[in-house]
Amino acid sequence: MATGTVSSIGSTVPAGAPSAAAIGGRAWFMLVTLTFVYVLNFLDRQLIGILAKPIQDALHVSDGQLGLIGGLYFAMFYCFIAIPIGWLADRTNRVTVLSLACAIWSGATVACGMAASYPQLVAARMVVGFGEAGGVPPSYAIITDTFPPGKRAAALGVYNLGPAMGAAIGVAFGAAIAERFGWRMPFVIIGIIGIVTAILVRLVLREPERGATDLVRASDASEKAAFWPTLRMFFTHPVLMLAALGSGATQFVTYGLGNFAVLFLMRDKGMTLADVGIWYALVLALGMGGGMVVSGRVIDRMTRSSRAGYAIAPAASLAVAMPFYLGFIWAPSWPLALMLLAVVMVFNYFYLSASVALVQDEVKPNQRVLSGALLLLVMNFIGLGLGPTWVGQASDWFKAHGHVRYLQSALYTLTPFYVVAILLFLWLARILRRESRTAAGISA
Repeated sequence: MATGTVSSIGSTVPAGAPSAAAIGGRAWFMLVTLTFVYVLNFLDRQLIGILAKPIQDALHVSDGQLGLIGGLYFAMFYCFIAIPIGWLADRTNRVTVLSLACAIWSGATVACGMAASYPQLVAARMVVGFGEAGGVPPSYAIITDTFPPGKRAAALGVYNLGPAMGAAIGVAFGAAIAERFGWRMPFVIIGIIGIVTAILVRLVLREPERGATDLVRASDASEKAAFWPTLRMFFTHPVLMLAALGSGATQFVTYGLGNFAVLFLMRDKGMTLADVGIWYALVLALGMGGGMVVSGRVIDRMTRSSRAGYAIAPAASLAVAMPFYLGFIWAPSWPLALMLLAVVMVFNYFYLSASVALVQDEVKPNQRVLSGALLLLVMNFIGLGLGPTWVGQASDWFKAHGHVRYLQSALYTLTPFYVVAILLFLWLARILRRESRTAAGISA
């Protein structure tokens, strides 16, 4: 049995595990590097939505086809390939898996820029999804094994700045480059940057010991987790499944909106690509980015007194975001729409750090990558796979039935999913409270 010291809450701290105060420069360098990889991951994923208008004009793509590229076609590979990749990463070197995945999705991004037809673009996007499936789950586990409890949600909040930064940089960079050199060049440039990054990740990052920062070091942390028992554990665990389903319902809104926001702002609100490159990028950077940072700190603070904070925080934030989302769709001008959207962006993403931290805390150290992959499978298949697909098909349907603002009507149909997500997170909070009362009764 490993020796250790006793913390103020009575948990055994493994010898050698870094305390919150002892987190050094290497840990922060690792976090910044992983965040940069996530920026590229999300940037590649968002380019289709950012450059939707010029892609539609060049390849004669409908809203429905656009939704399938950014939604179901992408998610078919991104979600399901994550499972064997997660199993592999739990049993091998997670840094190597991350590096190889980054190289694959970056090469496929270059191929997107070379696509001459819709089927070619679909094929390239599927390979991007294949590569990106190996990006996030290993990173979640590496961060968890580097930062101790009480600091993990904040660290994951920093890591989850990746989507905000990726989307903002993608909008600013993609719009500027596309205006000057055409829509293909952003794919090529970003893909090349990703290939170089993949090589550097393999050279500079070290693989952390599994379970090294846990308050109670699991005796089997270094053992290889069995695939089917881990799979069965996840899908029969009410806490894990409610976190995944609540996140999926939230992502149905965020991805459904995200893949069509630029097209909506240009087509319905009158923004130009140059306006989008400045103002929409600013909203993403400040709104989504601010939400990620604030959410991690809020969740860490709330969960010190009750684990139910993992569920209460996203439920409350989504309740705040919903009326502002409706205002964004309704707004008669793009400046007002962007002001309302900034508030939406702040509160739409509290769920992410909360669900990731909860799942990573809930499972054994040697199950973390696969459990993270299963979380992504559920929430991304629902949100990423079905959200953009729903909006695109709904837009085509409203257009065929004579609606003048057919994309606006389609975006309104996302509103009920806010309610579904809030109810799921409240259900999760109830279970977490009950578990805490049961644990307190046993310890007494």
